[in-house]
Amino acid sequence: MKRVFLLCTAVIMALSLSACTRNESGKSSSRPVGAAIEKSPAPDLTVTDLKGAPVSLSSLKGTVVLLNFWATWCPPCREEIPSMIKLAGAMAGKPFRMLAVSIDEGGVGAVEAYLKESGSAALPVYMDKENSAARTYGITGVPETFIIDKSGILVKKVIGPMDWNSPEAVSFLEGLMK
Repeated sequence: MKRVFLLCTAVIMALSLSACTRNESGKSSSRPVGAAIEKSPAPDLTVTDLKGAPVSLSSLKGTVVLLNFWATWCPPCREEIPSMIKLAGAMAGKPFRMLAVSIDEGGVGAVEAYLKESGSAALPVYMDKENSAARTYGITGVPETFIIDKSGILVKKVIGPMDWNSPEAVSFLEGLMK
């Protein structure tokens, strides 16, 4: 009986971990590994804000960038969004930029509806409509976050949710701004 319980627990954990590696239609993601390597130049990308205005990573040199890939259907993503909103507010006026890049297939309308419904309208959201940025960075699931320093070097990759407003996270990011 104990073995059956342990086996069931292991299966449930494996399914939970793989839940956010699937797209919203339930198909497994098959993104090739990209060129995003810590301590190397961050690959350039271009994403669009919710109004369709493009922003490229190369245009943000001189600022610390928190590049987060997320989706509305991902529970761990939803878990970390409030701390990202608080962090964005705390970093206002500093050489910092957050790019919360949605990989949702439902488009801008679905993302805007989620942001309104969840009270997350202050999140600086961008779209990756063809998943080209996600492929470039080789994400394997969501959330995945990349911290890029002022000179464009990828200094940290974080897989999974994090409290981005924690004193440790804020201190780390502020240290990169010096």
